[in-house]
Amino acid sequence: MRQPRPSTLWSLGLGLLLICALPTVSWQWIRATSAVHVEQKALLDQLAKAQVVYLGETHDSKLDHNAQLTILRELYQRQPQLAIAMEMFQRPFQQPINRYLAGEITEAQLQKLTEYHQRWGFDWEFYAPVLRFAKQHQLPVIALNTPTEVTKKVSKKGLDSLKPEELTFIPPVNEIDVSNTAYRQKLEQIYEKFHPGHASESGFERFFTAQVLWDETMAEKIAQTVSKNMDQLVIVLAGKGHIEQGYGIPDRVARRLTTHKGLGQTFRQYTVYLNPTDEVQQLTNPPAADFYWTTP
Repeated sequence: MRQPRPSTLWSLGLGLLLICALPTVSWQWIRATSAVHVEQKALLDQLAKAQVVYLGETHDSKLDHNAQLTILRELYQRQPQLAIAMEMFQRPFQQPINRYLAGEITEAQLQKLTEYHQRWGFDWEFYAPVLRFAKQHQLPVIALNTPTEVTKKVSKKGLDSLKPEELTFIPPVNEIDVSNTAYRQKLEQIYEKFHPGHASESGFERFFTAQVLWDETMAEKIAQTVSKNMDQLVIVLAGKGHIEQGYGIPDRVARRLTTHKGLGQTFRQYTVYLNPTDEVQQLTNPPAADFYWTTP
């Protein structure tokens, strides 16, 4: 067998030294209120002591989904009593999720039985690693979302159009709070972008009510999950718009739980905005989230 020349060995050794000398790429945590970087271990320790942690995603961002899985694993190491609440599944389809976690059905069957591709539609592999992790460690997964049929009906005809069976999967109508003026203005700007020049006031009101219903439905389920096991950490995977500035889900969860008999002022939740743009990081009063997680 031919031996490598000394010069070759030297080159290989130098290459290994250079590789070892390269800095390790790590995620960066930023405290939104101060724009100061936060030490990762200390922050994860802090998050693990909360009742709820929101990981706000852009649905088609692979970077965001990688971040979610990384944070999930880190928090599980610190707090194994953990549940995963997912916007991606609608509330009527909880049973198939439970069956998948119990090993009774396959991933393919789970997708079919939850009507995943019709009701959500983003690449399954964005979320499959989280579900596999939950199954491996026997962690509950909670279906959060409002049924598509209900949301669409409210956006076209209003809450009064819902039938008793459609009310089953949403909070009581008197708990659907549309009083947040800042949230209304934010959504009005979005609405006008898609309906320039011919947006009617009644059309926006139905749109706004449907969006709030979406938030309230998810908030109710999160609050119920926390109430059933107050020693458990609930990690919420949801779109960034549902957590931004707290207006969507977080404020509505807090409304339900800060007056909870067993929690009161001890209730803690944190929002994490994954890979925010510069524009998002400029939001103040309130900031977009408690913390930003960025990819270097």
